[in-house]
Amino acid sequence: MFKNRFFIITAFIITSFVLSSCSAFSGHEKATAETPTATVAPKPKPKMMYGINVDSLNVIHGKVKRNQNLSDILLKYGVDYKIIDYIARHTRDTFDVRAMRKGQEYAVICTKDSTPKPLYFVYEQSPTDYVRYKLYDTISAELGQKPIESKLANSVGVIKTSFWNAIQDNDDDIALAVRLSEIYAWNIDFFELKPDDKYKVIYRKLYVDGKYVGLGQILASDFIHDGKDYYAFDFEQDGKWAYFDETGRSLQRAFLKAPLKYTRISSHFSNRRWEPILKIFRPHHGVDYAAPMGTPVHALGDGIISAKGYQKMGGGNYIRIRHNGIYTTQYAHLSRFAKGIKVGVHVKQDQVIGYVGMTGLATGPHLDFRVFKDGIAINPLKLKSPSSIPILRANKPAYDSLVRKYMPMLDSL
Repeated sequence: MFKNRFFIITAFIITSFVLSSCSAFSGHEKATAETPTATVAPKPKPKMMYGINVDSLNVIHGKVKRNQNLSDILLKYGVDYKIIDYIARHTRDTFDVRAMRKGQEYAVICTKDSTPKPLYFVYEQSPTDYVRYKLYDTISAELGQKPIESKLANSVGVIKTSFWNAIQDNDDDIALAVRLSEIYAWNIDFFELKPDDKYKVIYRKLYVDGKYVGLGQILASDFIHDGKDYYAFDFEQDGKWAYFDETGRSLQRAFLKAPLKYTRISSHFSNRRWEPILKIFRPHHGVDYAAPMGTPVHALGDGIISAKGYQKMGGGNYIRIRHNGIYTTQYAHLSRFAKGIKVGVHVKQDQVIGYVGMTGLATGPHLDFRVFKDGIAINPLKLKSPSSIPILRANKPAYDSLVRKYMPMLDSL
């Protein structure tokens, strides 16, 4: 009896202990499960410059000084002259160090030891492009490009005196004037712009290291000239990017509107014009574009050089281009011809063929520009040119979607 009671009491004590232990253990698990785990901080990204992890390195920046060469720069950082000589002799295919220019930035990347060892030399050819030289182990040179950030931008400007001045007054990049004049070269005569003509443009600005470095793609624009909208939308067709209007017609024509950029018309097409040198009235079957000496002259369209020479009592240095069986253009009073220009050579539209001068009968630097249709001189300002290939039917839905996206954005500017 006593033994049985002792056994029951002992069993009760053991069971209670086990149950309390399990309960305590279970509670511990619950507490652990409810306790938030410590978050692990993400590893910081390595600091990259010129394609190199420079976290543990020292980067020394500088600018090329006048008459300074590669030896002048690297010798003061302890680079062996044999390495400098090897670079100069054996990496010219990548970059010729003799082409280093005053004012360009460079960087010397060294170890952080008590006696720093130079590992790389980087010469910046432009704000985006650089050449990187490895100065240890196998000496080498490699071209690189900094990461470029693209940001969407828009600009609106009103012409008061000239397109060039409107761009400057609006604090826009002058390159924007060049790009827009190229886009509209077939549709708008920039010598005949009128006050209150207006441009609207949506484009991308490019940045490197947070600094503006230039224009990116011009996505869409509207040039309002003489009360008419001239839209342009950039679209890729058959692997080529080109600009088209809102209906899908190409903005490119067989001829440019003018053979010069940013000049003025000093004399129009006329059957009776006063000749200041000869002091007589005589026909002037061309258009004179006044421009600074040496301004590039561009071929109005594709063609073959049919004549090149000098007219002492006339056009001075002149070039004639046969474009097809109907049209011929002539460019006179040139100061000189572009390299490679000779009779029989095929030239492309917008190719530079010569430079503005005042050879022959001329009172100042200008281009005497003439157009002949079937051998008869016509007014160049009234020349009409057919369009190039429009948006293809298969591409029309995608193009129309693009127009629907950007046209309201332009109209709201």
